[in-house]
Amino acid sequence: MKKSVDDYWYSTSLFTLLLLPLSWLFCFVSWLRKLTFQAGLLRKQRLPVPVVVVGNITVGGTGKTPLVTWIVEYLLNLGYRPGVVSRGYSGKGDVWPSIVSPESDPKEVGDEPVLIAKRTDCPVCVGPDRPSAGRKLIETGLCDIIVSDDGLQHYALERDLEIAVLDGDRRLGNGHCLPAGPLREKPSRLASVDIVVCNGGSAQPGEFQMYLVTGDLINLKDESMRCSPADFIGGPVHAVAGIGNPKRFFQTLQRKGLEVIEHPFPDHHLYTLADIDFHDEFPVLMTEKDAVKCLRFARVSHWYLRTEAELGSDFSNRLDSLMRELKNG
Repeated sequence: MKKSVDDYWYSTSLFTLLLLPLSWLFCFVSWLRKLTFQAGLLRKQRLPVPVVVVGNITVGGTGKTPLVTWIVEYLLNLGYRPGVVSRGYSGKGDVWPSIVSPESDPKEVGDEPVLIAKRTDCPVCVGPDRPSAGRKLIETGLCDIIVSDDGLQHYALERDLEIAVLDGDRRLGNGHCLPAGPLREKPSRLASVDIVVCNGGSAQPGEFQMYLVTGDLINLKDESMRCSPADFIGGPVHAVAGIGNPKRFFQTLQRKGLEVIEHPFPDHHLYTLADIDFHDEFPVLMTEKDAVKCLRFARVSHWYLRTEAELGSDFSNRLDSLMRELKNG
């Protein structure tokens, strides 16, 4: 059976060992880049509002988007007016920075920013230059705090709080940096962040547990149509996932008793109708992140599973404490 990149990243093999010299070089370059910002050789840019960074040190999905949504709603409840900046991965637009709305085309601005805009109804701006994206949001007059999605390694943007997310099942893989492993930075980077969140699995000491809680299946063609996953027990369903860890989505459906025909796609995959039209009568289920890219050509047989981040009071209390410190200077 053909191995995927993930198979190598989350195990140790002769192939990964052969790549170790390149990984050491990657780690060195990553460390050197961070050092140049710390030493002032490359300029960090501070915005006139607080900045909360949410990110990870591994490649692939760890649950950042649900956590960003949770944090935005948390800030709204505190009376803040949050805005979100993101790189807009997979976006093909040529005007940056670009304001994102729930109606924006994911092909232009990326899938996750559109999903965040849709779920939170807060201002979102994408672009490779995050300080510029943040300034554009502030110029709208609609936000007084910035959340930087997947911004842990974007050191040009000065930050006040850092939150790192780990996949609780896959953790740090084989512990090697790219390309031999999935790490963007050394594991020691986690010691410097304010909060480490463990998505799924079991949180280790010092980490805060997060779970993804599923809700209804929502029809892409008509979002007023909703049903329970249990309604599809008894027959096969097609499951489509273009996320960092498709297996997590497939297993979620299987745990609900569904007979799943798996269709994994690369993270940020730009769908066409041919990708999700299987020429049979079985329903097609997908993640909410995939759904924003399929709305324009969706059929009545296409459904997405709504997912929310669930975090304990210990996380809320820790964030409350950090926000008080931030407010009091």
